[in-house]
Amino acid sequence: MINTYLAFKLEPIVKAINSVLWTKFLMYALLALGIFYTIYLGFPQITKLGLMFKYAFGGLFKKKDKKEKKDDGEVEVNSFQALATAIAAQVGTGNIGGVATAVASGGPGAIFWMWVSGILGMSTIFAEAVLAQLYKEERDGEPVGGPSYYISKGLKSKPLAIIFSITIILALGFVGNMVQSNSIALAMSNALNVNALYIGIGLAVLVGFVIMGGLKRITTMAELVVPFMALIYIIGSGAILYIYRNHLGLVFSGIFREAFSTQAVIGGMAGTVMKEAIKNGVARGLFSNEAGMGSTPHAHATAKVKDPCIQGFVAMAGVIVDTIVICSITALIVLATDAHMSGAKAVAITQYAFTSAFGKAGTIFLAVSLMFFAFTTIVGWYMFGEMNIRYLFKGKKAINVYRVLVIICIVVGSKFGNDIIWDLADTFNGFMVIPNLIALFLLAPQVKKAYKNYLRRKDMGELD
Repeated sequence: MINTYLAFKLEPIVKAINSVLWTKFLMYALLALGIFYTIYLGFPQITKLGLMFKYAFGGLFKKKDKKEKKDDGEVEVNSFQALATAIAAQVGTGNIGGVATAVASGGPGAIFWMWVSGILGMSTIFAEAVLAQLYKEERDGEPVGGPSYYISKGLKSKPLAIIFSITIILALGFVGNMVQSNSIALAMSNALNVNALYIGIGLAVLVGFVIMGGLKRITTMAELVVPFMALIYIIGSGAILYIYRNHLGLVFSGIFREAFSTQAVIGGMAGTVMKEAIKNGVARGLFSNEAGMGSTPHAHATAKVKDPCIQGFVAMAGVIVDTIVICSITALIVLATDAHMSGAKAVAITQYAFTSAFGKAGTIFLAVSLMFFAFTTIVGWYMFGEMNIRYLFKGKKAINVYRVLVIICIVVGSKFGNDIIWDLADTFNGFMVIPNLIALFLLAPQVKKAYKNYLRRKDMGELD
C-alpha cells in the first residue's frame, strides 16, 4: 500500500526534478568541468598515461613489506587498497543494467560518447583525488577526507560542506544502498527462487561483518574482492564475445556510425540518432565512473602516498577499469547478442545476453556477478557516508547509529523495489554533486599548484 502510494504521489514530482537537475544542468556541468580540467592541466589522462598505470598497478608486481596498521594504532592504507575501494563503489549495478539501458535508449553510438565522457572525467577525478589528499585529516586513528573536508578547509565554507555531507549520507548511505540491495535481491531470487527478504537479511549480516571492522577491514575486503569480481565478469563476458565473434565487426561499425549519425530518431521523437547517443552515452559514463560527483575522493583520501598527485593518477585508473573496460564489455555483449532489441529493461537486457549464450547457467552467472558488484558498492558507499558522519559528529555513537540505519536500509531495500527509490537516489545524487562542482571549480588553482609541484619533484628525482 505504502509502495503504491509513493509511486503514485511522489514519482512524477521526483522525475520532473531529475529531468531538470540532471538532463538540463548537471550532465552538461560535469562534462564542461571535465573539458576544463583536461585543458587546464594539459591533458594528463593522455600525457601521463604511463605514470597512471605505473602508480596504480606497478606495485602489484613488486615484493613489498606493507604495514597496514602502525604500532600506535593508526590505520594505514596503501594506494592500491584506496583504488580498490573506489572501484568497489564505482562498479555496481549501473555497469550491468545502466549500460544496457543506455544502449537500448541511445543506440550503439551511445558507447562512443560514454568513452568520451570517461576520458574527460579522468581529469576531473584526478583533481578530486588531489584535493582529497591535500585536505585530509585523521580522526579516531583513521585517515578521512573528501569534499566536505576540502570544501570547509579549502573554500572556508562550512555550510556548503554540511550540505554536501547530509546529501551524500542520504544519497549513498541510505537510499543508494537500498537500490543496490534491491538489485541483489531481485537477481538472486529470480535465479535461485529464494525469497528476496531472506537474501536481504543475509546481505545485511555480511555487510555488517565487514563494516564493523572499520576502515582496515573495508579496504582489505576491497583489495581481495574487487580484482576477483572484475576478472570473473570480464572472463564470462569475453566468452560471449568469442561465441558471437562474427558479430563484432558490425557492432563496432555501428558504434562509430551512429555516434555521428544525423538521421532522425525513429518513433516520433524529436532529434537525431547522434543527439540521443550523446545524451545517453555521456549520462551513463558520468553516472558510472562518478567523476565530479564527490564520492570516490573519500577512498583516495585514505591512501598514504609520497605526493598528492600520485593518488590523482591512481584515481584515473579507476575510470579506465570502470568505464573503458567493464562498461564497454557489457555494451559489447548486449550489442553482439542483440539483447538491446529484446524488449527487456535494465539488468534484464544484460541477463538476456548471458542467457542467450549459456542458458540457465548464464542467468545464475550474471546474478552472482551482480551480487558481487552491488555488495562491494554497498560497502564502499557505506564508508563514504561514514566519513561524512565523522565530519558532522564527534565520537563513535553517531557512527554506530549510522551503521544500524544502513543495515536496516539494506533489509528494507531488498523488498521495497519501486522505481521511486531509484529516482530518489538520482535526486539526492544531484543535490550532492552541486557543492562538489563549486569546490572543484574554485579550488582549481590548488590542483594546478600541486600538479606543478609534483612535476618539479619528479624532475628532481624525489619521487623515484
